[in-house]
Parts: sequence; structure tokens; C-alpha cells
Amino acid sequence: MAVVEPEASIHAVAALDDELRARMYHYVRRAARPVTREEAAEVVGISRKLAAFHLDKLVAVGMLRASTAPGPRSGRVGRAPKVYEVADTGVSVAIPARAHDVIGTILIDAITDRRSDETAEAARTRVAYEHGGTLAASAERTPTRGRLGPERALTATEQALDEFGYEPYRAQPDRLRLRNCPFHPLTARAPQLVCGINLAFLDGFLSGLGAGCLDADLRPQPGECCVEIRPRPRSTS
Repeated sequence: MAVVEPEASIHAVAALDDELRARMYHYVRRAARPVTREEAAEVVGISRKLAAFHLDKLVAVGMLRASTAPGPRSGRVGRAPKVYEVADTGVSVAIPARAHDVIGTILIDAITDRRSDETAEAARTRVAYEHGGTLAASAERTPTRGRLGPERALTATEQALDEFGYEPYRAQPDRLRLRNCPFHPLTARAPQLVCGINLAFLDGFLSGLGAGCLDADLRPQPGECCVEIRPRPRSTS
């Protein structure tokens, strides 16, 4: 989901709480080119050493990136100057977690990768399922061997979905509810569309996590995600 982890986003935004640091950051953004420490220092009226401290702090939290200035050095002695430019990664903070970019990515991929024999709904469902499986593969969890039983699968799913902002909890020993919908408030605007994408996404997530003994079902509850996760009924045949 999120490209930048929530804690990293908070640190990045907090770094701009310093007035000098914020002024230098905005100067680098407006410059639209690599900026030296000397330039940044002159703009805000501080020493080069202090400017370097603030610029490197912004690099550390992912707001800027640093490199060595290319090209001729005009006879200068010593190392090429260090320059700074805006990092490509966007930063946003949402509490609770939101993932509107995931919906956008799924819809774009469903349009561009739609197969000739697919309806628009089928393409969205397939792409959402694939995205869920890909995300599950990146989940930080203890590797397990063999087939997951329902309890181990619920535990692994709870841990993984917590990592991605769903805020899961056990409504019952064998029921996993999700306090947060990462796609809110889009769900309120188009519930059938967004909830359908979310359900397919979580189906794929369970498959990618190796929790095939669990089912994701639409069971809306006020103020929560519309999906509930529970063990798949055993076949009686």
C-alpha cells in the first residue's frame, strides 16, 4: 500500500517543523535543480555548516536526496561539492491509515490490462486480487512451514493486516474484523465499487499469505471495514 511507512512519514513531516529547515526545503523544491550547501545557507542567512546539518537531516528522513555535483570543477581543489534535490518519494500522513493510491493503481491497471474476454468488473476483480497477493508477499511475518491451519492462518493474517493499516481484531476467536477501512471515504461515495475491489484485494492477500483456509466475506458493520475474515467451511462431501 503505502510507499512510505507511517512512522517514516511522521518523521519526515516533523522535520519541517523547524523554520530554517522548512525554508531550505521549499527553496530546493522551487529551484528544480541540485542546490549546494552554500546556496541554501545564503538563502536563509546561516553558516554553511549549519545549513549542511539541516540539509542532511532532510536527507535522513527522505525529503531530499544528496549527490556529488557532476561536471568540471573550475580548478577547485578538494572534493566536488555536495548538492541536494527533492526526493521522488511523496510523503503523506493519515491517521488512521488511508490507501487511496491503491484504488487508483488498481483501476488504471484494470483499464490498461483488460483482457479481450473480460468485463470491466472482472478486470477490476482480477487486478485487485493480484495486487493483494503481491502485497502479502512483502508482509513481515515469521516464515512458516507446511500448510497453515485456521488458527495459525488467522494469527498470520492479523499480524500482516495490522502492518498495512487495517487495524484487525478478533471479534470472536475464529472471526477477524477490521476496524479501519484504508479506502475510506471513497467507500462512502461508491460502496459497491470500492467494497468489491477491497474484497478481491483481501482474497488475493489471503492467497499470497498462504492462508487459503480462510475466507474474506462482505459483512459490513458501522464504522469498520466491510470485510470479515473467518475459516473456510469444511467440505462435507
